[in-house]
Amino acid sequence: MDMADDAQLLASRPGSKAVKFGEGFVLDAWYMACLSPDLKPGKMESREFLGEPVLIGRTKAGAVYALRDVCPHRAANLSAGKTRTEADGRETVECPYHGWRFHTDGGCAKIPSLTADNPLDISKVRVRKYPLVESQGLVWIWMSGDPRFDGQPPAPPPVIPGVVGGKPKLVDRLDYDIHIDHAVLGLIDPAHGPFVHQQWWWRTSASQHEKCKAFAPSEAGFTMTRHEPSKNSKAYAILGGEPLTEITFRLPGLRWEHVKVGDRQVLALSAMTPINAGKTRMNQIIWSDHPAFTMLYPVIRVAARTFLRQDGKIVAAQTRGLQDNPALMWVGDADQQGRWYHQLKREWNAAHRERRPFANPIEATTLRWRT
Repeated sequence: MDMADDAQLLASRPGSKAVKFGEGFVLDAWYMACLSPDLKPGKMESREFLGEPVLIGRTKAGAVYALRDVCPHRAANLSAGKTRTEADGRETVECPYHGWRFHTDGGCAKIPSLTADNPLDISKVRVRKYPLVESQGLVWIWMSGDPRFDGQPPAPPPVIPGVVGGKPKLVDRLDYDIHIDHAVLGLIDPAHGPFVHQQWWWRTSASQHEKCKAFAPSEAGFTMTRHEPSKNSKAYAILGGEPLTEITFRLPGLRWEHVKVGDRQVLALSAMTPINAGKTRMNQIIWSDHPAFTMLYPVIRVAARTFLRQDGKIVAAQTRGLQDNPALMWVGDADQQGRWYHQLKREWNAAHRERRPFANPIEATTLRWRT
């Protein structure tokens, strides 16, 4: 049965092939770790990314860093310790168990229990360092399947077009008890709006129309090319004028909508970051130089928070049903972006496994659905 059929049942009978959600994460990729203001100078904290315990912090001088949050001596969390300043001025993280200290590049700076005549070369003792980079007010972490390449990401973090107006106008976060595969499918699904997001300022279940949208391949993903937004999406009306929008998805779990209204811009970024196989953090960030975000900020803030929590509610309704990895369906063009996600993910992992360039499998096309 071809994947483009109007309805395809996945794993509909014992022994049939299925798209296996939860097979793993996209590795050798940049994930959004946090926003720059989340990391205070001289502070550190414990996080979990893709099931890995990670300490992230910022030195007093302002540099960000990330280390595996496990001391190689007795496995204590380094984040439970303290930051220190060494005699040479470099900052270190001190383990709370035996006081071992590690530079922010992962190298060991001190093992207090060693005597002066001990032959151990502490420069050979290390904790894993994860590349951590600040860009556009965001902090990105490089998660690699091979620690040997942690210090050498082949490319910088993504640059998101349309980051304007200074700091973000809106920031929201929500943790979903779901694998990132399913979180991403909800993120790029165009058909759930009239049912999950029923609001007078957005749309109702009775307000459905046939849609026809052009798509093109883009870097590590695909883009719904610039177009007039749907007339049954009332929220665009507050922008006035004649808005034009472009929506991009990029691996591993980034979706942004860039809206232009004359010379004004709105950028809404949704960044999915796996905490572990059963939990994914949704980061929602909006930048804009449009005056509506100043004049109507309280209304827009409430609407945006409501919108995200409606998604969270439907994810909660999925959670139990997905525990047994049931048979699922792809139905028509409305699910094509979900198919593309899995194609992109397979190609990304294959390309990195085989040490070859990524070849985007998406081709330019037009999709039609009703929503």
